[in-house]
Amino acid sequence: MSDGDQALSFVYLVGCLILVASALMVRRIPFGQGVKMFAGWVLIFVAAFVAFTLKDDFMALGKRVLAEGRGEGQVVSAGRELRIRKSMDGHFWVNGELNGHKVRFLVDSGATVTSISTGTARLAGIPTTGDFPALVQTANGVVPVIRAQAERLKVGTIERRDVAVHVSEAFGPMNVLGMNFLSSLSAWGVEGQWLVLKP
Repeated sequence: MSDGDQALSFVYLVGCLILVASALMVRRIPFGQGVKMFAGWVLIFVAAFVAFTLKDDFMALGKRVLAEGRGEGQVVSAGRELRIRKSMDGHFWVNGELNGHKVRFLVDSGATVTSISTGTARLAGIPTTGDFPALVQTANGVVPVIRAQAERLKVGTIERRDVAVHVSEAFGPMNVLGMNFLSSLSAWGVEGQWLVLKP
């Protein structure tokens, strides 16, 4: 929610509290009882304000909990192959490791190179600065990236060493598992609701 929306919501909250206070004064309720009733209304409005302000965060958390409950992002081993269930948003998300650090990736066959956020790179010990940033085309337009190497990239039981990655602040919190990982597999493809990876 933008600062303008929050300010407008706050003004609305104050206006509602003034109306409640006015209604209590008109009814000539004893002071002590009036203070208790007003405090109760303040708590109700504050709770409503917080819920409205953070509704997007609550919805995202709810989706994440539901996804975890359905096993989305978790790798299921079936013999040597790995299976990843499609998430409710229609994409394949997978929990992997980058230099031993746990990372949630969006599997994207449209991305040539595995791409990670600056924050993820720092946590995984991957350099986030370079002399000559490159420009790459993404779904959100052209963005500057730093070319780097991950010592170890692991998804389930599949592990690759010295994997090229692109690092950029423009990716926000998003981490993408690209074709340079997928093409290292013997085979991969979609079967119904599952992405199948074969080492």
